[in-house]
Amino acid sequence: MTSHALGVAHERNNRKKSFTFLWGAMTATLTALFLTIPVAAQSPGTQDQKPGQPQSTGEPDLINPDRPGLADGSSVIGPKRFQIESGIQEEFRRNGDTVEHTFFLPTLLRLGINSHWEARIEGNTFTRITNFDSANITGQTSGFAPVSLGFKYHIYDSKAEHQTSLGTIVRVFPTWGSYDFRTQHMTGDLRLAADWNFAPSLKLSLNPNVGVGRYEDDQGKLFTAGLFAVTLNYLPTKKLNPFFDVGVQVPEETDGESFAIIDTGVAYIIGRNVQLDASIGTGAHGNTPPHPFVGFGISFRSKSFDRERRHHR
Repeated sequence: MTSHALGVAHERNNRKKSFTFLWGAMTATLTALFLTIPVAAQSPGTQDQKPGQPQSTGEPDLINPDRPGLADGSSVIGPKRFQIESGIQEEFRRNGDTVEHTFFLPTLLRLGINSHWEARIEGNTFTRITNFDSANITGQTSGFAPVSLGFKYHIYDSKAEHQTSLGTIVRVFPTWGSYDFRTQHMTGDLRLAADWNFAPSLKLSLNPNVGVGRYEDDQGKLFTAGLFAVTLNYLPTKKLNPFFDVGVQVPEETDGESFAIIDTGVAYIIGRNVQLDASIGTGAHGNTPPHPFVGFGISFRSKSFDRERRHHR
């Protein structure tokens, strides 16, 4: 076997082992967690705090990441706080005998300004795309994807039993990126995000997003798309959050149809300032979604600067 063929075989074996491990770990984790749902759902009690909603008086001050669901939360992280949400994601797309494998590091940096505003920097950062057929790697490229600058504004929060929270998120992607990932136009999107504890006795909440985006397709053409995503959260404890997601974009590209993505996963908070998550999903409609994708992530929140200063006095 030639050195090139050995390299191809090694690359494909690594992808197969990686995906098999991720799939097995995700399946085992979700199976164990969802087996606890029927028992926990029968226990009466008040609704636990949903990750992504503001903390009310008397509730533990826990980290509220926007990842890993398709829909972002409505609340901000609080004044003078810093939060990083990052991970790894692998996506697979097929076109006949050709397979495209995408690996990237989605990252969101959040800086709290006050109780209503936060600044955000977000992007897929380092990205590698590998194309291969049944025998050979046909192409590979890597670089840095465009990064957005934006903000979140927390609009409203009710204090009723069926707590509702509203916020808006704005992102702008400047013309930036390396090599094949560089865009030709400035793009961006605007979304309205909500959190609704619609079934406190069952520990269920909904997190819908609706919005509009101005994006660039693979041919460098701009198009306008409608955006919708919703996350169903189950909260057996304040720190454990299994969820199910649906995301839709119309159209998926210039003169294209709509695409739809579904996924499921789980997030768990360690202590108060760290969250781990895992998710797996697939495209349900359209030509551009992956089939499938898997992701693992970690989110970390710093203590407020004011608290740190008081601690050192």
